[in-house]
Amino acid sequence: MTKHLLSGNEAIARGAYEAGVKVCSAYPGTPSTEIFESLPQYKDALYCEWAPNEKVATEVAYGAAIGGVRSLCAMKHVGLNVAADPLFTAAYNGINRGFVIVTADDPSMHSSQNEQDNRYYARAAKVALVEPSDSQECIDFMKEAYRISEQFDMPVLFRTTTRISNSKSLVTFGEREEAEPYVYQRDAKKYVCAPANAYRNHPKVEKNLADLEEYSNRSPLNRMELKGTKTGVITASIAYQYAKDVFPEDTSFLKLGLTNPLPMDLIREFASKVEKLYVIEELEGFMEEQIKAAGIDCIGKALVSNMYELNPQRLREMLFGEKPVVKELPVKAVSRPPALCPGCPHRGFFYTMSKGKDFVIAGDIGCYTLGASAPLTAMDTCICMGGGFSLAMGMSKAFEASGQKKKVFGVLGDSTFFHSGMTGAAEILYNKGSVIPVVLDNHITGMTGHQDNPGSGYTLQGDMATAIKIEDVLRAYGYQNIIIVDPQDLTAMQKAVDDALASEVPAAIITRRPCLLIKRMKHDIGKCVVDTSKCIGCRKCLQVGCPAVMVKDRKSCIDPTQCVGCTVCAQVCPVGAISRKEDVR
Repeated sequence: MTKHLLSGNEAIARGAYEAGVKVCSAYPGTPSTEIFESLPQYKDALYCEWAPNEKVATEVAYGAAIGGVRSLCAMKHVGLNVAADPLFTAAYNGINRGFVIVTADDPSMHSSQNEQDNRYYARAAKVALVEPSDSQECIDFMKEAYRISEQFDMPVLFRTTTRISNSKSLVTFGEREEAEPYVYQRDAKKYVCAPANAYRNHPKVEKNLADLEEYSNRSPLNRMELKGTKTGVITASIAYQYAKDVFPEDTSFLKLGLTNPLPMDLIREFASKVEKLYVIEELEGFMEEQIKAAGIDCIGKALVSNMYELNPQRLREMLFGEKPVVKELPVKAVSRPPALCPGCPHRGFFYTMSKGKDFVIAGDIGCYTLGASAPLTAMDTCICMGGGFSLAMGMSKAFEASGQKKKVFGVLGDSTFFHSGMTGAAEILYNKGSVIPVVLDNHITGMTGHQDNPGSGYTLQGDMATAIKIEDVLRAYGYQNIIIVDPQDLTAMQKAVDDALASEVPAAIITRRPCLLIKRMKHDIGKCVVDTSKCIGCRKCLQVGCPAVMVKDRKSCIDPTQCVGCTVCAQVCPVGAISRKEDVR
């Protein structure tokens, strides 16, 4: 039988296809993004889309499940915070056809602002939780998740982690199960979440959970691997793979794939077969807490940290005190902190803002978060998607109340504007905030790998779509002075900031230049060069924070393999030592 090498994300997409899913909606977020980037290959069999945010994606997918077809939505772990509202109510209402929500957790915060453990969402929302441990299980467990959803009339939370999402392993494909649509029938008591209906539905939720727990004790997703009686390990997800590496050959395992509700009868049976019981799980003691509460003696977080992702080396050291042997390299690698790409359109904006010493800049989640880093250091806060506008509003009100005369800018990107920035823009205008909202429009969702959004003019499936203009939205809200500027023109950028600050009517700034990495666009590429006879070694060009600009022999130097000729460094040079040369590449 043919084998295929797939990442966990690719395998989840394949699993959804084989499960007969018809409607898929998501918002991109690392480490979940590639699930939906893998779905368009199956577009003859299913519909897939990028939604404006995770809440919308969840509602679209849930609506499809109510409408009678199997549906999928996906997001990174913090995205589930945005989608929590429909998730909790969907658990009370139930479904018509199978409904699965993928949450991709990010232990060690490789690309995230926190390390939350979303298994607790399943318990709080009272829904099933399924956790695969490799790519083949991503396919197989996805199909089982839909059967669980339909059998127990509830959404299923499908939890992965960064390592599951991105690691590749061999899989075997199955055939697509054509899950025939169910006929939709109006049922207000089931689907209208009025308090009286929710009151009646809650006992049904509890019964479904009790039935699911009974089922979990015999679920094919939970299995014992009995080898010895001395040591037993209860584990799930990627921690299963690490534990298998670390514990001795005669260790017995209870490998769990359906982890909410936990199969307590099965756990008791397994515990009775071993002398010492470990619970190995990544991040919080989600399983350990419940197992101990059930009166079963075990050891877990007393040894295994609840911070940062595990690996065999860390686990071996925490459990058995075996420190890894680390060989020192003869030459240490130079530290290279992340930076805005050469030619990034955001650089001109942040350089301009860095010169205003009395500015407070509330930032947001995106490539442009790097504007907070040296040498630009032009961002004061960054909390969550859409927070750039709302946080700026709160800070401005605090400054007004305390008599501090500070100018406040709220900054976010085009995709974030459509995600959750529009409500913040309304808040500023409605409540008369002394805030200048700034949208950095680079025509794409850049940080997660160039996904389209409502302003880009294309859908996930590659079809042309209506491109919603940010200025039209702001104008409709009531912003009377909307300044659109090319941020790589530093003179124009400075004028835009000055004009917005001087405006006597509500003003907003849109910096507009496409990301240089958008493949479907033809870009004006060149390179900048330094005339060393003119360079005075003042290093002002380094203040723009471009990776292509450096100093060599006390003179500025530009790496021709990185430079794209944006000229921001040339505009900063006080003696005209940098100029642009055309270079067709």
